[in-house]
Amino acid sequence: MRKVISMILALVMVFGIACVHAEDNNTPVLGGNNLVGGWAPAEDPAITDEVNALVAKAMEGLVGVNYVPVAYLGSQVVAGTNHAILCQATVVVPNAAPSWKILFPYEDLQGNVSVLSIADFDFGALCEY
Repeated sequence: MRKVISMILALVMVFGIACVHAEDNNTPVLGGNNLVGGWAPAEDPAITDEVNALVAKAMEGLVGVNYVPVAYLGSQVVAGTNHAILCQATVVVPNAAPSWKILFPYEDLQGNVSVLSIADFDFGALCEY
């Protein structure tokens, strides 16, 4: 029974990912990058001027650590937009070693930006031997 349920879930995930638009208002109905609440991976992880401005706005007033965006990972549409950005973080002290963080800024519908969270990114945790 577990195998059947797993197969059904896998099929729903595979075939339900496509974005179907309502003809009248171009609103996503199922799946796709604009699905409210769903995370969408970035089509291009390149750091643009917009991403740099987003990070600068999010970090405004926060001191002690310098965050340099390295890759735009994706977004989540909510009442506004959550973003995920891989950053190189360096504590502002002499000879500080950089670390890797995932910055989660939230941009509301008025363009205000705040930091939802900052998560450690551990490359060692990606590999299990």
